[in-house]
Amino acid sequence: EGANPATLGLLAAIPLLTWAAVSPLAQSLASKIGLNSAVSYSLGGLFVATVWRSLPGTPINLWLGTALVGIALAIANVLLPASIKRDFGNRVPLVMGVYSALIGVSGALGAAIVAPVANFHSASGDPLGWRWALLATGATVPIALLAWVLAARRKSKVAVQPAPQAASGSAVRRVWRDPVAWWIAAYMGGQSWVFYIHAMWISPISISRDSDLIEAGGFVTFFHMFGIAGSLLAPLLMRGIMHKLLPILIPIVGLVGSAGIILAPDYLPVWLALAGLNCGASLSVALTYIAQRSASTETAGAVSGMSQSVGYLLASIGPIMFGWLHGVSGAWALPLIVLIVGGSLQLVAALALYRERMVLSNG
Repeated sequence: EGANPATLGLLAAIPLLTWAAVSPLAQSLASKIGLNSAVSYSLGGLFVATVWRSLPGTPINLWLGTALVGIALAIANVLLPASIKRDFGNRVPLVMGVYSALIGVSGALGAAIVAPVANFHSASGDPLGWRWALLATGATVPIALLAWVLAARRKSKVAVQPAPQAASGSAVRRVWRDPVAWWIAAYMGGQSWVFYIHAMWISPISISRDSDLIEAGGFVTFFHMFGIAGSLLAPLLMRGIMHKLLPILIPIVGLVGSAGIILAPDYLPVWLALAGLNCGASLSVALTYIAQRSASTETAGAVSGMSQSVGYLLASIGPIMFGWLHGVSGAWALPLIVLIVGGSLQLVAALALYRERMVLSNG
């Protein structure tokens, strides 16, 4: 409370920077304690972190709790694609689509409940405040943890799954020298760059154009809803020749949407729909690339860690550059360059991945 915008911006960047730092280490953790256990501990840690950062007292609770949220999310986000690769075989695209849609639902629900909970008046007549609002964002974590534990136990009864094995020469290190893995990382990086710019700046852009807070929040929710739709549509469309063409078409749609938001604001809902479809479908495709271009669960975990590390590092930079260019120019046209950079990176990566080469292969 009473924090300046710079402090709030740094606080918002902490989870992204933590994800970038921790993501490459997640596969090593899974190799030591098992993939299922690592995901379970990360979900448990996420709940503890959510409670911790909501505790009253010293501001250190908020800062360290937020960092722990980033660590827990990094481990879960990296290892779940590897788990899907292991358990779902030829259904990977569909399950990845559902998984990325659930990420979108979680983000949309979190954005939707924070303000109402913070402003809800208790019996004393005072609003609950931001601490209770932050605590409310973790309400679904115990449900997710229970669902994961039950699913893991069910899988273990159906078939004994081998724990991830350390590859010769360590796949965790080798993927950083593999060109296919780097193109997957570039695709994920472009997606993250564009998504977080939209997620952080749609509301300020709308307010600068005379929208009130409620309308601006509605635009953000509208964007997220189309992101969920994009996540679910992508695996349904990735059939036949579209399996190779859709990853290329998606960033083109995103570039059109991004340009429209800035240059033709009178049709904002149309551009938000295109931008949302792009971001949701891009995440689904990126996660599918991780699983389908990896020959083993362990390789998928290594690629997931690498690509998400690159993606979240870019995601922590893109919104800052967008805001800086807006501050320099006083308008929104110049920051559009930042969105074009992210979309173009994703498009180039999609073209490079058109040939269906596998990670850690010489083909």
